[in-house]
Amino acid sequence: MVRVQKIPTLQQTYTGYAAKLVLEDGGVFDGVGFGYPSEITGEVVFNTGMVGYTETLTDPSYRGQILCMTYPLVGNYGVPSFDVKDDYGFPKFFESDRIQVKALLIHDLSNIASHWSCTRTLDQWLYEEKIPGIYGIDTRELTKKLRVRGVMMGAAVVSESEIDEPRLKKALSRAKYEGLNFMPEVSTAEPQHYGDKDKDCIIVLDTGVKYSIIRNIMRTGYRVVRLPWDASYEQVMSYSPKGVVISNGPGDPKVCTSTIKTATKLIKESTPTLGICLGNQILALAGGANTYKLKFGHRGQNKPCVDRRNNQVYVTSQNHGYGIDPKSLGKTGFKIWFANADDDTVEGIEHKSKPIIAVQFHPEASPGPYDCMYVFDRFKEIIANGVKPETAAAKTPRAKKKKTTKKPAKEKGGRKGAKR
Repeated sequence: MVRVQKIPTLQQTYTGYAAKLVLEDGGVFDGVGFGYPSEITGEVVFNTGMVGYTETLTDPSYRGQILCMTYPLVGNYGVPSFDVKDDYGFPKFFESDRIQVKALLIHDLSNIASHWSCTRTLDQWLYEEKIPGIYGIDTRELTKKLRVRGVMMGAAVVSESEIDEPRLKKALSRAKYEGLNFMPEVSTAEPQHYGDKDKDCIIVLDTGVKYSIIRNIMRTGYRVVRLPWDASYEQVMSYSPKGVVISNGPGDPKVCTSTIKTATKLIKESTPTLGICLGNQILALAGGANTYKLKFGHRGQNKPCVDRRNNQVYVTSQNHGYGIDPKSLGKTGFKIWFANADDDTVEGIEHKSKPIIAVQFHPEASPGPYDCMYVFDRFKEIIANGVKPETAAAKTPRAKKKKTTKKPAKEKGGRKGAKR
């Protein structure tokens, strides 16, 4: 007997509100509100990913930001349940326990959601988590503006009544993103333990860690202890870890002074360490390098990066607005591991004499692509063999080589246009 699974079809409910986005350059975008009626301010950024909005919206690296999705249709496969777990006990389709963006901007909200795993619509999910959304705006025009002018502050309002635009502009004039410390909002408040207590330990310094980072550390055979972002070196070493991972996260890395202090000691003591995204920037700062704010950042699942060791190109998932100044790496002991094929910005570093590596992209992906999952395996190899990064037998998968040309070390605008 063939068992037929009924695929749910859910109708959008929390939609049809008045909505408006006002930018700090004076630009105004009118649309239709959905989700939770409210008024917020934040930094407006764009993501070029085509799928994976549940993973994207729950990525802590988006804390404090208003997210514009460049792919035009969003919400068509709904939202699955948090109760569906992976083999390690984490929600399978989410990267944290809540939506992290302050507001969502899309071109077209699907009227219905239909997928075997969906339990609610996107507008219902936003409503339940008190997040406003706006659809019906020209996301292509908004993205072009952000690419030319750079990311900027914005005020978004979803309202059941008429919108007071002057009051919205006044709220925007007081808003800021630069210099804010989002760590207390995204980091764990106390140690958390994952996995078999009899296994060797990896410490995760939580500066906004995604679930997929923890699950991939566990995949390589370790248990994980997740510590607050401001944990000291002594607290880290009290667990006798085999290595340390400094996670992804939101905001300017320079505000993470406690994490930088701990990372400085990790470098000094040659503790095996892997930095991811924000963790990459923190390790660079700890080593004496400098970081800077990118014009519009890298956010999406289509970012090509070149492995400088073998000239192989990998397509990566990214979400960051800051980068490492390559000229400042000179006396740090670090060298460039990965470079962005679009604009030649630094996408990874490795220490010349210590077991310390870092990548700017997300090797755990979620949503994909999964080209660079081997980064976790390389870290395990460095730990197991006690070898220096540059002499480790990096058993990376064979990949098709791509010819690249050297470009100036500045953002060039990435791929032509936003995905439509």
